[in-house]
Amino acid sequence: MSLQADANGETNQMSTGFQTSFAPVAFRDTNLFKPIKVGSMELAHRVVMAPLTRWRALHPSHVPNEKLVPLYYDQRSKAPGTLIITESAFTSLQAGGYDYAPGIWSEEQVAVWTKIFAKIHGNKSFVFVQLRNLGRQAVPTSMARDGLRYDSASDDLYIDEATKEAVLKAGLKQHGITKSEIKQYIAEYVHTAKNSIKAGADGVEIHSANSYMLNQFLDPRSNHRTDEYGGSIENRSRFTLEVVDALIDAVGAERVGIRFSPFGKYGGMSGSDDPQVYELYSYLLDQLESRAQFGNRLAYVHLMEPRVANISLEEGQGEDLEHSNDFAYDHWKGPIIRSGNFAASPDITESVLDDRTLIAYGRYFISTPDLPHRLAEGLPLNKYNRTTFYKLGAVGYTDYPTYEETLKLGWKI
Repeated sequence: MSLQADANGETNQMSTGFQTSFAPVAFRDTNLFKPIKVGSMELAHRVVMAPLTRWRALHPSHVPNEKLVPLYYDQRSKAPGTLIITESAFTSLQAGGYDYAPGIWSEEQVAVWTKIFAKIHGNKSFVFVQLRNLGRQAVPTSMARDGLRYDSASDDLYIDEATKEAVLKAGLKQHGITKSEIKQYIAEYVHTAKNSIKAGADGVEIHSANSYMLNQFLDPRSNHRTDEYGGSIENRSRFTLEVVDALIDAVGAERVGIRFSPFGKYGGMSGSDDPQVYELYSYLLDQLESRAQFGNRLAYVHLMEPRVANISLEEGQGEDLEHSNDFAYDHWKGPIIRSGNFAASPDITESVLDDRTLIAYGRYFISTPDLPHRLAEGLPLNKYNRTTFYKLGAVGYTDYPTYEETLKLGWKI
């Protein structure tokens, strides 16, 4: 263990050393290190940095920390031709609800994102911004403090009893958004997508996964609407597809990706418990492929693996081994990014790689800034420290060493 000071001058304990619970594999001669075209980008390899909420933005402005965040992305984009998908950026204050997560709706926010994207492009890598609306995942006390609604697909349909108690205690009620509010949220996606491109991003990823607002509309457990946005699969998919179409019109299909978590149960989603889960996501993918056939192919579809059905759990916990995302290849014919515990499962990585598959890495891209190099050469990865994922300073953020630095530090396998 070593003691290191964070950006606020506080000293924290951070685990150091290599991860030894799985054996590294050298992927240099596999499809993982073959170039691939995604949208208009020519990527040098298929190792993608997954979107990772890190809570290093300022409060109450939601501006990324200018001292830390550009350095963090600079460190992780050093391998030329890497695709970086940023942490989620809120599309508006109303779409938020986490105090220290960034937005990209204001000029002040855009100014810092511009510096972040410049760092990534300076390394000859690429960047997509993940755009997010929290819906009922927002912190109720934060929404009440800021005079905001507590929104979702349906009225009074809470994640669980504890959430309901917290919402009511904050003086709020869950609000099923109106059709005019849906239009406003779509306009905010458009505004922030344009802001992202203006700031220099290569594109944006629509977050329609992990129990956030768009996923709340897709899932029958959280959507009990009786209008054209509820009931049938086609109706529950409408909001997501309207966002897709609006962003295609605003910035071009090749600058848009989308993330789904078909089997995810985090945040009260039904996931694999839904008997129509394959039918729902097959419909969505067919709709995206239909747009592609008319000249509007999205850059990629990003799928969370069923092995990570609950993103709040430790690796290996809550695994769903009965379902697979393989069905997606029959419906969507463009690039597919797969994410979910691949670093710790190199044997599974090899089994899913094909001509149009990319692999997104999350927790080990946090701890291992030179991850593409280590995956190529079969070098051990750094351990990560979950307790620092959502801290506010540099510890567990910009202080993880590259492999070359670990040797100088005398780390042993």
